[in-house]
Amino acid sequence: MGKIILASSSPRRANILKESGYCYEIVPSPYEEDHTRTVFSYDYIEELAYNKAKAVVPLVEGDAIIIGADTMVVVDDEILGKPENFENACNMLKRLSGRRHRVVTAIVVINTKTNNVKKQSVTSEVEFYPLSDEKIKEYVTKFKPFDKAGAYGIQEMPAGYIKEYSGSLKNIIGLCPDALATMLEAVR
Repeated sequence: MGKIILASSSPRRANILKESGYCYEIVPSPYEEDHTRTVFSYDYIEELAYNKAKAVVPLVEGDAIIIGADTMVVVDDEILGKPENFENACNMLKRLSGRRHRVVTAIVVINTKTNNVKKQSVTSEVEFYPLSDEKIKEYVTKFKPFDKAGAYGIQEMPAGYIKEYSGSLKNIIGLCPDALATMLEAVR
């Protein structure tokens, strides 16, 4: 297997790769996402992850395995992207308050030597406790979740916000290591 390239500037994804024992390089993808789409589909999220990985292929010399990923928070089949500002972040959390929602991470792995491509989406679920406006504003003020889909990072949520989750916690954070390991084996 060639060198592993993470086509992402996400510190959370990089940390998951590091914790999983991979040696890798980071080459942030130059792919420009279209943030106007609001209706979720697995085809759409996998296409985004693929485009991110594919845009890195010409930037890498030699044989490599390129990992692209995209994570979306989905409520009522609507995508909650990264909040644009404080008010937008508060409104997203208000929408998630007292509800269960999905967190979907699509992973795409490209072997540049064989052009073998694997795509997979992993779905987890998160349920929030009902949150007061004060509690929402407190979280947004303290953690400034403007770089996170759905305006929150489960790994930093204080007690009293998340009631429960199901599925892979690391998937919710940004990358499911079990799915990735299987995919890396499959593209060799």
